[in-house]
Amino acid sequence: MKFLIKLLCLFSVVALGSCNVQKKIVYFQDAEQNEIIKMAEDYEVRIKPNDRLKILVSSKNPELAAPFNAYASYNSLAASDRSYTSSTSGDMSIQTRTVLPDGTLEMPLIGMVECKGKTRAELATEIASLIRKGNYIPDPSVNVQFADMKITVMGEVERPGQYDIMRDDVTLLEALAMAGDMTIYGERDQVAVIRKIDGKSVITYLDIRSKEAISSPFFQMQPNDVIYVKPNRYKAANSEINQNRNFWLSMVSTLVSVATLVTTIVLNAK
Repeated sequence: MKFLIKLLCLFSVVALGSCNVQKKIVYFQDAEQNEIIKMAEDYEVRIKPNDRLKILVSSKNPELAAPFNAYASYNSLAASDRSYTSSTSGDMSIQTRTVLPDGTLEMPLIGMVECKGKTRAELATEIASLIRKGNYIPDPSVNVQFADMKITVMGEVERPGQYDIMRDDVTLLEALAMAGDMTIYGERDQVAVIRKIDGKSVITYLDIRSKEAISSPFFQMQPNDVIYVKPNRYKAANSEINQNRNFWLSMVSTLVSVATLVTTIVLNAK
C-alpha cells in the first residue's frame, strides 16, 4: 500500500512538472477555441528614410515612360543626382532610389516626392498623380517595390541569419519559422523586436505565450527588423558550467604538462 502511495506521489510530481514546462514553452496558451483576436490596425509596411525603392513607370506608349525608367535618360536629366543606382530586369534598366533623410525622393521631371510614412500603393498613386498633373503621361501606371525586404533573426533559434520577406504581412511567427523556430532554450515571454523608427532603434519585448502579442504592431514585421530570442537561465547556466569546465580542464592539462616537464628535467639531471 505504501509503495502505491509513493508511486502515485511520484506520478503527481512528474505531471505537475510537465504542466509547468508546457506553460513555459507553449504559444498562445490563453487563446480560446475559434477566438477572434484583433490585430494592430496599421500593419502595412510604411516607407522610411534611407529605404531603397525600385520604381517602374509604364504607359501604353512606352516612349513616354522611358524618361522615368531608362538609366541613360534619367542620368541625362539629373546628372547631379547621386541617390540612385541601376539594376537590370530583362532588357529594362530600373533605378534603385534611396529615400532621403528628410523622407523625400527625387523622381525624374516631377522632382521631389514626399514618401515618408506612405505605403507602396500610396506612393505609387502619388507619383502617378504628379505625372498626370505635369502632362507627361496621360495614363501612367506606377509600381513601387522595396529593393531590400529583409529581417534578421538572432539568438536561440535553429538557424540564425538574415531572411528575405516577399510580402507586407509577414508576422513574427512566420519570421521565427523561417529561422527554424525557437530552440527549447529560448525565452518565449521576452522575444525582442528591434525596429528603427524616426532614426532611432526601438526595442519591444513580446510574450508569445499570450494572445496579446498578436495585437501588438511589432507582431507584424517591417523591413530591417531584428528579432532576438534570449536564452533561458538553463542555457545560461549550462554555458557557464561548460566554460568553467573548459577552464579547469585547461588548467589541469597545463599543470600536468608542467609537472611532466619538471620530472623530466630532474631525472635528466641525475
